[in-house]
Amino acid sequence: MSLPNYTSWNYRVWHYTYLTICALVFFFLIAPLFIILPLSFNAEQYIHFSAGMIALDPDAFSLRWYEDMIYGTKNPWGLAAKNSIIIAFFATIGSTILGTVAALGLSSRHMPYKAAFMALLISPMIVPLIITAAGMFFFYSQLGLTHTFTGLILAHTALGTPFVVITVTATLTGFDTNLIRASQSLGADTLRTFFKVIMPLILPGVISGALFAFITSFDEVVVVLFIGSIEQVTIPKQMWAGLRQETSPVILSMATCLVLLSIALLTTVELLRRRSERLRGIKV
Repeated sequence: MSLPNYTSWNYRVWHYTYLTICALVFFFLIAPLFIILPLSFNAEQYIHFSAGMIALDPDAFSLRWYEDMIYGTKNPWGLAAKNSIIIAFFATIGSTILGTVAALGLSSRHMPYKAAFMALLISPMIVPLIITAAGMFFFYSQLGLTHTFTGLILAHTALGTPFVVITVTATLTGFDTNLIRASQSLGADTLRTFFKVIMPLILPGVISGALFAFITSFDEVVVVLFIGSIEQVTIPKQMWAGLRQETSPVILSMATCLVLLSIALLTTVELLRRRSERLRGIKV
């Protein structure tokens, strides 16, 4: 969007300076991706830019590491991907249900101590993850949930719930409660009002929170190291072990796939956010 003709010169200078600063920050954040992506197509077994890659020689690029990631011997990445998807799927379901119910409760004007409950619900996002993981380990060990998929799912559910609470609470901001009264005045019970009136309006926020919870679970490694066993290996844990034991370009191939997955999910979240704003009349 260009500036109006009547804009003063000092404002123009600040405007373009601000855009330059934003561009530099953006480049600083995504610069590592420009390194990972081409290296994942390296034909050699070492993680470096070979002379052929620098010269853009087609023979220097290969899909061998992507093939090894999928069809490799013993294929530990396949097991890790399977575990990550299963854990993230069930953790997302739990986080979505708990976060949505909590957000609905916090949005009620009759809810006492809203600030205290909100601080408690989002505490997993504030407390350092290493402390949260250590606390979960000692708590779950008393219940016999360590080294189990159930323990990992519950732990990831606790980590993903705050994202659902925040997104659904933001969606409920400015929610017209007259719609609920109108539904009840027409004879609809509480359950029917929720699924026919409330849920369609907050659905974009619920899906956005679920996607954030899925990303959080899918990328989590600290809790897996504390609670999981050698059988509960996930993609982040496999990448961590690969960096410590055997540095292979397969790690870069998996990292590239995760980056593309994150971009797709975040794009979906942005589209849902815009749809939510249109449904609530914030933006046309």
